[in-house]
Amino acid sequence: MVLLPSELKANQSDRRVVVVFDVLRATTTIAAALETGVEQILIFPDVESVRRAKLEYPGALSCGEQNCYRPEGFDLGNSPGDLGPAQVGKTLLMSTTNGTKAILAAKGAARILTGALVNARAAAKEVRQSSMDVTLLCAGTNGKLAMEDVIGAGALIGCLGDSVELESDAAIIARELSQSAAKDLASVLRLGEGGRNLIRAELEGDIEFAARRDVFTAVGEVEQGEPIRIVRAGSRISLQ
Repeated sequence: MVLLPSELKANQSDRRVVVVFDVLRATTTIAAALETGVEQILIFPDVESVRRAKLEYPGALSCGEQNCYRPEGFDLGNSPGDLGPAQVGKTLLMSTTNGTKAILAAKGAARILTGALVNARAAAKEVRQSSMDVTLLCAGTNGKLAMEDVIGAGALIGCLGDSVELESDAAIIARELSQSAAKDLASVLRLGEGGRNLIRAELEGDIEFAARRDVFTAVGEVEQGEPIRIVRAGSRISLQ
């Protein structure tokens, strides 16, 4: 288990599955988008890259945030509850402060998945079926440990049960923390810096959304390329 993208080493991604967690909010939003029927999500390192890509993909929707807020001119922010029937079949162009950077940091892994509390059981199923060792990568908040990502990773570990050997104390701590927080996840998520940031931004509803366990079966999977794209695990599409 890796607590920040800056700590990810080559031997923790090479020939391994990497599952990225940004519970508040990017990987929760990705799960919501795929569950609602978004076709693919193209990932970019910054907001300006999304703005340039919008010219190349005129039918796509720009999606993301800077310091919690929707960037000027973007079609969507980073609130998972904003995804619905209007986005079915669409392509999203996404950049966020923490989550998309963590996804990009995992480039080169044998397989990259995105996980959250909302799809922890489904992500665990994908991990179990992969027959490879797995690294759980937490996105963090502005370069610092994010409690909610640790809890999300711990939820996945809990779903795997005794079928996996935990290689680090961090993974054990994540599992135990997730179990202790399970009775009132929303309240626990409000305590962390990420939760407090959303409350200040008047986006507390996103915390409630992200705190729901196993409400989605969609799991994001990265397909390499330029830009990299995320599709629903188990699906393959052609980029036009």
